[in-house]
Amino acid sequence: MGKGFKGPKGAGGMGMMQQLQKLQEQLQQAQAQLAEETVTAAAGGGAVKVTLTGDQRCQAVEIDPSLLQDSDVEMLQDLVLAAMNSALEQSRQLAAQRLGPLTGGLGF
Repeated sequence: MGKGFKGPKGAGGMGMMQQLQKLQEQLQQAQAQLAEETVTAAAGGGAVKVTLTGDQRCQAVEIDPSLLQDSDVEMLQDLVLAAMNSALEQSRQLAAQRLGPLTGGLGF
């Protein structure tokens, strides 16, 4: 900014800064809430379950013990992969639901 630039006159400039600060606080609060929320996805009729937080951290992987008795490692790997990808998608959708109204399409 050049010398003598004083910005918007009146409270309008401060109002915008206050709005941005409030938005930032709301985003931080929404992100903290996402870290507490979980989604669970299953594959193989529930034989493999993956639980992620809303900020996409894996919290649990559950495998039905009967899958281990069959010793079909490739099938087990495919089921874990399918459950993980589904959980990731659900987690992204949860984040979009929680953050979307706040970001208003700002590309976050």
